[in-house]
Amino acid sequence: MKRIITALVLLSSLGFAREYYAKLNPINTYNVKAAVSGQIVYVNYEVESNTANNSIILKIDSNIDKEDLKQSLVKLKNLKDILSIEKGTLQSYQKISSKSKFEKNNQKIKILNITSSVSELETRIATLKNQITKKTLLEQNNYVYDIAVEVGDYVSPGVLLYSSMDLSAGKLEIFIPISNASDIKTKTIYLDGLQSDLKISKLYNIADSTHISSYKCEIIIPSPKQFSQLIKIEFK
Repeated sequence: MKRIITALVLLSSLGFAREYYAKLNPINTYNVKAAVSGQIVYVNYEVESNTANNSIILKIDSNIDKEDLKQSLVKLKNLKDILSIEKGTLQSYQKISSKSKFEKNNQKIKILNITSSVSELETRIATLKNQITKKTLLEQNNYVYDIAVEVGDYVSPGVLLYSSMDLSAGKLEIFIPISNASDIKTKTIYLDGLQSDLKISKLYNIADSTHISSYKCEIIIPSPKQFSQLIKIEFK
């Protein structure tokens, strides 16, 4: 989730904003919400405030779905067997001259009805598999910031489950006066007084909805050692 960071802007004697302060945040923050409804049956509290390693964060009860899937697979097999038999019956009818057109058409209708039932059941099975998958929440390598639910809670689609952060890089967001935006692009970026080889990652060319006379500017810092500290940003 993108967060708007209000930067403190210091105006120089020339009236040009060259110094800014911004908090270093993870490059991305995600609010993971429930895609399906159900009761929380497992929460991995040990991974909270730690970096995940292909870790299961939580599970939503899927026992009924799994049983439904099991029975649906049995029904599908039976239906396919019945369909095969009925198709064989139709082939036999085609070879028997005494069978009326009415009987043959009825057999064709029976086959079409079974085929339709097979398709509907295959769709249901695919839906159940997808639903079961969505009831186990995993994180590959993000930092798990906060788990918002507990075992026993019942959740509906859209309910916040947990938040995670991508710590592979950091992001600084500041707001540049529109009149100075083009000049900023040519400057060297200094962080806390030290010259860097960083470049502006994004400079939006539409005024920010809050800072109506400024463009939002983003600077990406690869592999920072620490987050959340306030950093002074200068353009020289």
